[in-house]
Amino acid sequence: MITRPLKILMTADAVGGVWSYCLTLARAMRPYEVSFVLATMGPRPSADQVTEAAAISNLSLAVSDYKLEWMPDPWDDVNAASDWLRSLEQHERPDIIHLNGYSHAAAPFAAPALVVGHSCCLSWWRACKQCDAPADWDEYRERVTSGLRCADAFVAPTAAMLHEYQRLYAQLPPSRVIHNAAAMPRTKHTCKAPSVLTAGRAWDHAKNIGIVGDVAPHLPWPVSIAGDTVGPVGSTALPSTVRQLGRLTTHQMHHALARASIYLHPALYEPFGLLPLEAAHHGCALILADIPTLREVWGDAAVFFDPRDPTDLIRSVRSLTACPERLAACSRLAARQAQSYSIARFASAYANLYAQLAGDTPAGIPACTSLSFTTRS
Repeated sequence: MITRPLKILMTADAVGGVWSYCLTLARAMRPYEVSFVLATMGPRPSADQVTEAAAISNLSLAVSDYKLEWMPDPWDDVNAASDWLRSLEQHERPDIIHLNGYSHAAAPFAAPALVVGHSCCLSWWRACKQCDAPADWDEYRERVTSGLRCADAFVAPTAAMLHEYQRLYAQLPPSRVIHNAAAMPRTKHTCKAPSVLTAGRAWDHAKNIGIVGDVAPHLPWPVSIAGDTVGPVGSTALPSTVRQLGRLTTHQMHHALARASIYLHPALYEPFGLLPLEAAHHGCALILADIPTLREVWGDAAVFFDPRDPTDLIRSVRSLTACPERLAACSRLAARQAQSYSIARFASAYANLYAQLAGDTPAGIPACTSLSFTTRS
């Protein structure tokens, strides 16, 4: 366990779930006297996101405009960002470099480097396109492979994703699984409406939001979709049969989850799935795409459907809307399962890992030079 205050230089982007993960981790590590410098790349955090980060006492922001490694022609920016991160290291003197990306791990940091694999383009391509990524992604493959081989430790959010990384990149550093976590809502879900909620970037093929629009006219309850409809290649039209909520703040998203009876997650690719976890905490019954990662996280606590089969999705939703008893039972099962992904376990797992990387490993805790092992949190 951590025996002294630690400072972590952690990378992030403000595009999706990595931002929520970073802020959750920073809050969770306050009791351990761990502070964070959060270095962002890609689109700058919104005013709401900056305000949210500023409220966390053990976190400070360093913001840049460098392209993320999955963006078009990013490599000059990725190289420049590596230099920027090294200059931040020289200024901040962190104990650990926590990278929520891959390529920068190849930079010659003085501190040990941890890579956390939230997603990757090659596994995205396989899940969404059902084939290997084309030659256009060869440099991405080489950069990610190089970064992983230089890292001191690697974390995946599910065992299914760790298996994918092992298949795609072969030589991983000492690795473990740490499941993500979400805080319990401060207020209880009291006024549930007969409604279905889904969320995700409509322009992202992995989120599979289009299937929700296709089936909405055939569902007995109204459907709402939260998330951006405008992406890098233009806007995505959604049918008038769904209520479009747009991009919501964290507070607004929690309010929407508190009102919905069913949370629908149709993703073709989802390394963990923070939104289903938050929805379960808010008392939603879960209807999830039947993919290995979501099966691992939720087991029998959700209704699963084939994410490429609209008929199966309609059948799954109707099975809950037609039976209040089953809906209530599914809500209870999801809430119970969500409790196993607690902030306390999440924080303890990272505290152990940080202690190992910082050289504070007490007797009896295996060091990060061991073979791959799994920690459930």
